[in-house]
Amino acid sequence: MRDSDRLVVPLARVGLDAIAEVGGKNASLGEMIQRLEPAGVRVPGGFATTAAAYRLFIAANGLRPVLAELLDGLDADDLAALQAAGQGARERLGRAELPPPLAQAILAAYRELSDELASGGELASSGGPAVVAVRSSATAEDLPEASFAGQQETFLHVEGEAALLEACRRCYASLFTDRAIVYRQQHGFDHLEVALSIGVQRMVRSDLASSGVMFSIDTETGFRDAVLLTAAWGLGENVVQGAVNPDEWLIFKPTLEQGFAPILSRRLGSKALRMVYADPTGGDGRAVRNEAVSPEDSRRFALSDAEALTLARWACVIERHYGERRGVPTPMDIEWAKDGLSGELFILQARPETVESRRGGAVLRSWHLEPHTAEAITSGRAIGASVSSGRARVISDPGEIARFMDGDLLVTRRTDPDWEPILRKASGVVTDQGGRTCHAAIIAREMGLTAIVGTGDGTERIADGDSITLSCCEGDVGHVYRGAVPFRVEEQAIGDLPATRTRILMNVGNPEEAFHLASIPCDGVGLARLEFIIANHIRVHPMALLEPERVTAAADRAAIAELVAGYDVPADYYVDLLSQGMARIAAAFHPRPVILRFSDFKSNEYARLLGGAAFEPAEENPMIGWRGASRYYAPAFRAAFALECQALRRVRESMGLANVIPMVPFCRTPEEGDRVLEVMAGEGLVRGRDGLEVYVMCELPSNVIGAEAFAERFDGFSIGSNDLTQLTLGLDRDSVLVADLFDERHATVKDMIRLAIRTARRCGRKIGICGQAPSDYPDFARFLVEEGIDSISLNPDAVVPTRIAIAAMEAELDAASPAQRD
Repeated sequence: MRDSDRLVVPLARVGLDAIAEVGGKNASLGEMIQRLEPAGVRVPGGFATTAAAYRLFIAANGLRPVLAELLDGLDADDLAALQAAGQGARERLGRAELPPPLAQAILAAYRELSDELASGGELASSGGPAVVAVRSSATAEDLPEASFAGQQETFLHVEGEAALLEACRRCYASLFTDRAIVYRQQHGFDHLEVALSIGVQRMVRSDLASSGVMFSIDTETGFRDAVLLTAAWGLGENVVQGAVNPDEWLIFKPTLEQGFAPILSRRLGSKALRMVYADPTGGDGRAVRNEAVSPEDSRRFALSDAEALTLARWACVIERHYGERRGVPTPMDIEWAKDGLSGELFILQARPETVESRRGGAVLRSWHLEPHTAEAITSGRAIGASVSSGRARVISDPGEIARFMDGDLLVTRRTDPDWEPILRKASGVVTDQGGRTCHAAIIAREMGLTAIVGTGDGTERIADGDSITLSCCEGDVGHVYRGAVPFRVEEQAIGDLPATRTRILMNVGNPEEAFHLASIPCDGVGLARLEFIIANHIRVHPMALLEPERVTAAADRAAIAELVAGYDVPADYYVDLLSQGMARIAAAFHPRPVILRFSDFKSNEYARLLGGAAFEPAEENPMIGWRGASRYYAPAFRAAFALECQALRRVRESMGLANVIPMVPFCRTPEEGDRVLEVMAGEGLVRGRDGLEVYVMCELPSNVIGAEAFAERFDGFSIGSNDLTQLTLGLDRDSVLVADLFDERHATVKDMIRLAIRTARRCGRKIGICGQAPSDYPDFARFLVEEGIDSISLNPDAVVPTRIAIAAMEAELDAASPAQRD
């Protein structure tokens, strides 16, 4: 029999060159079974019907002219006509009989699969028929130009020959779901030329364990060095369709493949529902139901970290293989499941990711809210970084499309492919349920919509017809504001930029923005602040976790208990979140250097953290009081500083992010530097060991005057122009009474900076600046370049224009003094 005449083929005998024969999904499964199982990637075995089988089915039942009559000239925007055509096509295919040669071929392959599983002890009932999943695979599916994902049906827990043949008929009928018809028309496919292959695989019992989706790219920013993994209890449809808020891991690929465990972030989802089989003895294949997840299961992760890392490694293997086959980098969209009987992990599907991986990078577009006092109605996971304002339409069913106008904002519990006609009209979407890999999130990225998913209560708190603003430009959390909040969109060209001798670094505070900011051309991070992570993510004073008995405020104790729930040791919460924040910034710019400043809160700022009042003194002038280095060795704070050291050590040693350079702030004397380095060494951070460098802030006159002594103890300096200005001129920069005297460009301040640069260079130490002045004043940047500073660290919006300006300055200086070129 010719290959083109085959009706059924084992998955293990097809690959990516067989898409025309078995469709994208089945071809991909076969490719992984053949090529990637030796690398440890597990894929459930099975068989597939071919395009020839589908055409035999259509011809034997005389369906081609019937389908042509139903679909020719159809206007997919006419909802009534679409529904009538789709229903008519499905009814006719659903009543049609499988031709005897096809039915016999399917049953023969099914019996062979049953025998294989029985011999391996993998059947639910020894010696019985195999329990299988029956999946649809269109012959043009999962091409990068047209992903048909989710357009056809899948039938789970199918057991027995009669049930299998019925599921096959229903798969064929699902080629004509309303959403599949619309999708083909949008992408220019002839309905009668697309065939359907049926994949039959061993059923993975994820109903007894967990399942989810992962991408080998960060889906919000297009950052290619991360795996985004989501997981929930039970069958995977809840994650795909956004019916639950799943657990989420973000894992860094480069050091993962070097053998490290770089979990950049781990977020516990509510996972309120678990999809299981309503009738586990089989039959229908659609017999599934959702049950409530117990509070205990909801509060624990659906995968261990070790399992998450295994799946992430598989994602790297799959991505690399598909990239090699296609000859271009190919980020992947992958479905996975864990078998609750065997404990094994499996890949169920892998296809090229088709949104973020194809975005152009020539223009950096950013959204910014103008100052406002609008009420925040609700919040959820931000999808993308845009902002949209408009009229809210709270809709519970896609059949209500008639009252949805172009530009409205959809508010609903969750979406699935049936909602796509409405989403094509929307300017944004808010859902109660779902995570970053749910249907609403994926479609929003594809269509360029502002989306906030997993709010929990959006449909309750937002009234139909309200004027609202969706904001995704404030980090991972998206906010829904009441009314039309003014915003602006900024565009910045980031094409080919001139090289500079002076390294152009960036100031970064919010780890959630790091992947987005990393697309701005720079040489690394000159200042990563821990204060944002501590204040906005951790929120608790570190000593309140180490000595909780000293916290007397009942409200603080209750809030802290809620935050640290799930941690046996409260201080582990601090180390965990701090290390994740550090790691996210370090990974975003890897392998470029990231200078990470240890915490530099003042006592009044620390006191505002939960539990902080019990541990902080009341100082008259906290700006020049107990801050920076003086805290790190003090008995009252040394244990808290040890937590920062433990977090940094985890980032460098466990995650492999050795590009992090710690920096000590507000170090008044060289002797104080010795004491800090001693504490660090006691926590395993020994300067010089494993390439560890330690920098010091140059922000006090004593740092400048004693620069030679500091250079003996530290590997580099970073000038903090704000503090250096206030302490050189003797003024409090927080005081409005002397604010007009504050000027980094004052001749005396510049003399201090000039002396610091020259001393550092004479001592063979790197020196940069991370204060605000170079971002605000081009003339100040020129002064620094003329003095030969090694690096300038800027606010993100100043990086590109300052790089261009400094390149011109350097060219001008070179022309005036040729010796400078060396």
